[in-house]
Amino acid sequence: MKYSLLIFLLLLISCSKELNFENQSFKKTSSLDCKENCPTIELKIPVAINSGIIADSINKTVFETVKSIIDFGDKPNTSTNYEQLATSFIQAYEKIKKDFPRDHFGWEANIEGKVKYRSENLINIEINHYTFTGGAHGYAGLRSLLFDPETGKQIPNETLFKNWNLFQVFAETKFREKFQIPKNQPINSTGMLFEDDIFHVAQNIFFTQKGILLHYNPYEIAPYVDGSRELLIPYEEANDYLIKK
Repeated sequence: MKYSLLIFLLLLISCSKELNFENQSFKKTSSLDCKENCPTIELKIPVAINSGIIADSINKTVFETVKSIIDFGDKPNTSTNYEQLATSFIQAYEKIKKDFPRDHFGWEANIEGKVKYRSENLINIEINHYTFTGGAHGYAGLRSLLFDPETGKQIPNETLFKNWNLFQVFAETKFREKFQIPKNQPINSTGMLFEDDIFHVAQNIFFTQKGILLHYNPYEIAPYVDGSRELLIPYEEANDYLIKK
């Protein structure tokens, strides 16, 4: 009986320390000189729990990423949590509104994170974001954050592959096939905007059930009006290059 109780307690302790995620939401709205469609910021964030420094490491990276998306001022944003971050966004709007009361503009920020993929070797968190702070249009995009579940540290893209340079060559071949760019022509010959006319793998690599997804946000390799660009490489083709999945 005592032995069974001990096993139960050990299992309970083990489960309590297992890395999990809970969704948390934060929302702030300005009421300054506003009756409808008031400037609003809404954050929906997956927060890691239970695993001490592993969870802390993941949460810190996610927070800093969200802060970098919202932070657009001249001075660094000193917020240390999501409540402060949301408040700072509304305060920035209200300051500008007070300085320029006759101008009509609305601000908006919507950021939603989710655990897109999880395995024994990595955790992939997607940050889907849209911000508008005046101008012709807002900006929408996706961020991919890859973590080692054993340490909570972010995984650099290059370390996902056995040979980064060989994968880049392979990815360019697949990219040219999808977007019908002739092999003997520069990568920008059909209207792409790769820097220095040299192909590069997307900064945001997502792991899906079907394969790895290279996601290029608007402006990265094409005009804004063309939107994002994506290349899905099935695992049966990517496995020869991948170290982790």
